[in-house]
Parts: sequence; C-alpha cells; structure tokens
Amino acid sequence: MRRVFSIVVGSLILAASLIAADVKFTSTWKGKDAAGTSFAGKKVAALVISQDESLRIAGEEALVRELTPRGLNMVATYRIVPKPELESADKARVWYEKAGVEGVVAVRPVSSEKVQSYTPATWVGSSYSSFWSYYPYAWSAVYIPSSTREDTYVVVEALVFSVPRNELLWAGVSETKNPKQLQQFVKDLVVSATKEMQREGLIQKSR
Repeated sequence: MRRVFSIVVGSLILAASLIAADVKFTSTWKGKDAAGTSFAGKKVAALVISQDESLRIAGEEALVRELTPRGLNMVATYRIVPKPELESADKARVWYEKAGVEGVVAVRPVSSEKVQSYTPATWVGSSYSSFWSYYPYAWSAVYIPSSTREDTYVVVEALVFSVPRNELLWAGVSETKNPKQLQQFVKDLVVSATKEMQREGLIQKSR
C-alpha cells in the first residue's frame, strides 16, 4: 500500500499538466438515521488515511479549507492527534474526545491506475466503392496515424462518521480521471461529495 500511496501522491501533486479532474462517485451509501444528524456548530475532524505524511497533512488542510465555508467547525486531525498515536484506535480516540470532536470526515486513497487507450490508424477520404471513384480523391486523402494516450484513474473512499455514536453516517467511492494538483482535486472531490449528500437528503442545499 505504501507504493500505491506514493503513486497517488505523484498523481495528485505532480499531475498539473494533465487535463481537468472529473470526479464521479461510482457508489454511495447512507445510514438510516443519517439525515437526522447535524454537525452545525460542532467540531468535525478532517482525516486523510495515508502513510505519506505530506499527503496526509496537505489533504487534511485542503478538506478544512473546503468544508469550513460550508458551515462546519473543521480541524485537521494532525493538529490534534500526535503522529506516534495516530494509527492506534484506542490512543487516537482519547485525543479526539479531548478535542471535543463530534464528527469525522475521512478520506482514504485506495488506488491509482494508469490506463492506455489506443486509437487505430484511420483513413479519411472519399468513397472506396470503386477504383475510379476512389482515384480522384486518393491524392488528397488524409492519413491519421495511430496514437496512444495514457490516462490516470484515482479511486478514493470518502466517509462521514459520528464520533459520539461511533457510527458510519455516509460513505462514497469516487473515481477521478486525470486529477489536477492536490488542492483542486480535493475541492472537486468535496463539491461532488456535497452534491451526492444533498441528492440523498443528508445535508440541505444552500440557498
């Protein structure tokens, strides 16, 4: 998984030359009582689950920047949980409770895969029904050589938990084609996740 995360880091931070990100949620789920839960005025922690510290810190700060304007009192997990105790549920729980965290928005990069698409050689020209109908156009026919394009697909798992109830409220799996740099990618991810939760009645639409 360390290798997968290192690939994801490269995809998110160094892929500025790629085309715009297109975040699509391939599946979502919500708890039966999720719609009745409100985090308004309550502290919510942003958590990026990654062994790569630079990705984790940058991702959590990006989540805080994107979710705070949406009415949540956000805090990055790295600011409240010491790194040595981060991966222990029992130890981390003490710090979450000490900070008064009511909810957690967790993001976990799952995979990053490069896929090649092949475009075969194509002839563009006149009709080939007969030699003489073809002949006048043959000299002006345009040959388009075959080409190969490489796309990067990043799969990310997004989860929303209630800490006091120790309960999963909402979950979604997204696939992003050719993500931009991390900040733009997280913004696109949050916007798409917000739309999904609005569609499912988990949060109210902004007026």
